[in-house]
Amino acid sequence: MSTTLACLPQADSGESPDNAGRLSAKGEILSLEKISQKARAYKPGEILEVELEKKHGRYVYEIDILDAGSQVWELKLDAKTGQLLKMEQDD
Repeated sequence: MSTTLACLPQADSGESPDNAGRLSAKGEILSLEKISQKARAYKPGEILEVELEKKHGRYVYEIDILDAGSQVWELKLDAKTGQLLKMEQDD
């Protein structure tokens, strides 16, 4: 199954795709590929968008997924561990 991302990791707090790549290379966050796999394990579907933000001193991936029932879900995962922090249906 092929996945097309609407955007690369980026955040309002200034996390650029280049910075995300450096953080991943240093082992501070999971790569886009690994975080996408973890997100689909929590909620199967097509990834629509991925953003990387720094909140409360830690990096968080926000991932929008379209499920088989055409519902969009927003998942927040710890960027270092991939642990699910929050999952809710997007309005």
